[in-house]
Amino acid sequence: MNRIEQRFADLKSQGKKGLVVYIGAGDPDLESTRQLALAFDNAGADVLELGIPFSDPLADGLVNQLAAQRGLDSGTTPGGVLETVKSIRKESEIPIVFFVYYNLLHRYGLKRFIQESADAGADGILILDLPPEESEDYSQLMQNAGLCPVFLIAPTTPDARIQSIVEHGKGFIYYVSREGVTGMQSSISSTISEMTGTIRQRTQLPIAIGFGISNPEQARQVAEYGDAIIVGSAVVNKIAEEGKSDTLVSHVSEFVGSLSNAIKKF
Repeated sequence: MNRIEQRFADLKSQGKKGLVVYIGAGDPDLESTRQLALAFDNAGADVLELGIPFSDPLADGLVNQLAAQRGLDSGTTPGGVLETVKSIRKESEIPIVFFVYYNLLHRYGLKRFIQESADAGADGILILDLPPEESEDYSQLMQNAGLCPVFLIAPTTPDARIQSIVEHGKGFIYYVSREGVTGMQSSISSTISEMTGTIRQRTQLPIAIGFGISNPEQARQVAEYGDAIIVGSAVVNKIAEEGKSDTLVSHVSEFVGSLSNAIKKF
């Protein structure tokens, strides 16, 4: 087992729900990313998703697009993110998943990036625009490196394709609970229960539910249906509000702690 698999196994044995937190790497800078990762671990986050800044993040809404731009503006590169993960690993064993668009990996070199990710201490990769049908080489390289290839399932994914996706995935399935791009929402989707039930009929992999979860109450509601919840834009928005202030790490990690507390009282 790598860290992702071990963490979900531990959560299951304890009867607890997991918290997956997404932030944009390098927003506002990579040192802040390192500090936030360590603080999130202490605040109760179970998995950290690091978005590698990209100029055309088409799956993301405005909040995460702006975070990607701030990451680019701070000079963040894939190599810089790898070095930051190495620094995090000196103090923390929090499971780490890279969120990345395929263009970056094509430019960097797919095999090179996967191996260097494993060497740095990452545990999984989610390529937002790589369909599982075109991922055979990728999946084999990931297996060889001991990393989990995480894939997305959407509300509009047909049953037959769900089967294909879960056969390629490892670590956990990311269920996108709403159509469209990332972003905070005022209410949770009404189709979560039905779709998570459909996914569970086809896989034993943990299901993490994301897209639109904005506060502790929503987190608690959604956690009823999945093995973990994923919160991104709401955390990224807190980072944007704090900027490079002295209270960045404390205030954002306090919010993450409130999410963790909400879902772990089941």
